[in-house]
Amino acid sequence: MGTVLSILQLFISVVLIFLVLLHSGKDAGLSGAFGVAPGSGPFGGGSLLERNLDRWTIAFTVAFVVNSIVLLKIL
Repeated sequence: MGTVLSILQLFISVVLIFLVLLHSGKDAGLSGAFGVAPGSGPFGGGSLLERNLDRWTIAFTVAFVVNSIVLLKIL
């Protein structure tokens, strides 16, 4: 069980790093290479693609934290 959760943790970490790099910062960032322009909403994520990127990042962050806690309890 610990091995499966460790492999899952590695996968979640790689995906989370990729998702964070896709976010646009002050400049266009890496997300500009994929056509994500900064939005005009109250939090800067006006486009549907940017909002979905935020949701996926939050979901993988929660999965990372939960998996980390479970790994600490098991191991």
